Amino acid sequence: MASKDNQGTGAFIRSESAFRNFLSPDPGASFPAEKGRYALYISPICPWAHRTTIVRILKGLEDIVDLYELHPSMGPKGWYFSGEGSSLPADPLYGFKYLPDLYKKADPSFNGPFTVPMLWDKKSHTVVNNESSEIVRMLTTAFDHLLPEHLREVNRPGGGLYPEHLRSAIDETNSWVYNKINNGVYKTGFATTQQAYEANLYPLFDALDLVEKILISVPFDENGYPGTQSRKYLLGDTLTEADVRLYTTIIRFDVAYRPVFLCSLKSIRHDYPHIYSWLRRLYWDNGSQDTRGAFHSTSAPFLAVYGQSYATARHKKVFGGQGPLIVPRVRTPLIAQL
Repeated sequence: MASKDNQGTGAFIRSESAFRNFLSPDPGASFPAEKGRYALYISPICPWAHRTTIVRILKGLEDIVDLYELHPSMGPKGWYFSGEGSSLPADPLYGFKYLPDLYKKADPSFNGPFTVPMLWDKKSHTVVNNESSEIVRMLTTAFDHLLPEHLREVNRPGGGLYPEHLRSAIDETNSWVYNKINNGVYKTGFATTQQAYEANLYPLFDALDLVEKILISVPFDENGYPGTQSRKYLLGDTLTEADVRLYTTIIRFDVAYRPVFLCSLKSIRHDYPHIYSWLRRLYWDNGSQDTRGAFHSTSAPFLAVYGQSYATARHKKVFGGQGPLIVPRVRTPLIAQL
């Protein structure tokens, strides 16, 4: 998703994604789920793209859906390949250096936004979808017929990432988490007036307070005191899509959103013990079938660069790239090992 500004209020408004096609296990579909046919374009810094890379690993799709990584920060022409760090030097399919060139190949009349994640069909040479929530759902189920039994949704603990009996609860949780937390940090950090900043800052922390309460598995003990145990996951004992969608914001919070986006009322590490416990559990779980190391492997290499990338984005968005760029420094590592 991209953004625009409401110049009258200084509020940040996120634009809708433009390509909304779907993969299907049906071999006769316009975009059938086939091994090796699709490529997922991402930047590791983008939290919306991060969701999709986590699910790609959770589902064991590394050999089925290609992953093409761009530079962590945008350049003057948008997302680009740099060859630095884990970024590819150029697009492996067509040799392009800039993501907008791929969008233009799919539709020469398309004028943006040129966003990640973006799912590309190598056979028909076009964009399938660039809406992260829909890509997550497709990766969750569309390729199950190609996967070993234990990785298929029906056989995952609790019935999968989006099980039938939890869909209503997941959808409801996703809705307020997106509006107040996932997008709330951007509405706070990209605000250009004090009024717009505060209008989103306080709801953001109210929502984090609610997550903290949800993660207390025993609200009160037999003596009426608040509980101290953490619920394992947001909706109970099994990992769901709701955890994935919240994680990509929380992992960036103390190192980027708090210092750079001025989400400064509290920190995850010091003020939300149950969220911090949940975060550490996901981050450090490298061996279980629940996570397959997806959270750690897609986060650990980039913790040190989140701050720089978000400072660059805010400098460009709020200040038009004018004046000095100052990157707040924070203590690392921010995630104590279990």
